[in-house]
Amino acid sequence: MPFRFTLNDVPQTVDAPPLARLLDVLREDLRCTGPKEGCGEGECGACTVLIDGRAVNSCLVPVIQVDGATIVTVEGLAKDGRLDPVQAAFVRCGAAQCGICTPGFLLTARALLDENPHPSRDEVREALAGNLCRCTGYQKIVDAVCSALNAEESV
Repeated sequence: MPFRFTLNDVPQTVDAPPLARLLDVLREDLRCTGPKEGCGEGECGACTVLIDGRAVNSCLVPVIQVDGATIVTVEGLAKDGRLDPVQAAFVRCGAAQCGICTPGFLLTARALLDENPHPSRDEVREALAGNLCRCTGYQKIVDAVCSALNAEESV
C-alpha cells in the first residue's frame, strides 16, 4: 500500500504494509540511517524522529500513521550546510560519544526548544528523560541543549 509523507523537506512515496514500523521504512526502504534501532520498545529514544514537530519513537509508529505527515530525522536538521544550533552545541560541548543515541537526543532537544524557547535546566532534563545513553553522563548533553538555547537567542 502506498503512503505519502515529507521526509526532511523531500516528498516521499513508499509502498509498505500499513503496520510496518516507521523505523524500518526509514532505514530499509529510504536508506535514512540516522534513526537507530536501540530497544525496539520505545524505551531508549535512539529511533526518535520529529513527526509534525513532535519527538516520537519511530519504532512504535506504524507507517500508516504518518501518511500525509512531515517527518524530520537527524539528517534533516542541518540547513544549507549549516548545523542546527543544537548540533553545533553538541559538538562544542563534547556531548556525543559513540553516536547511537545522539540523533534521538538532538531531535528531542530540537522539539523542546521549538515548543519552549526558554526551558529551565530541569525542563531540559525532563524532556530528555526518554533518551538513554550508555557512554557518557548526561551533564554534557544538558549543557549542550542549554548552550544551543543561548546560541539561538544571540542570532
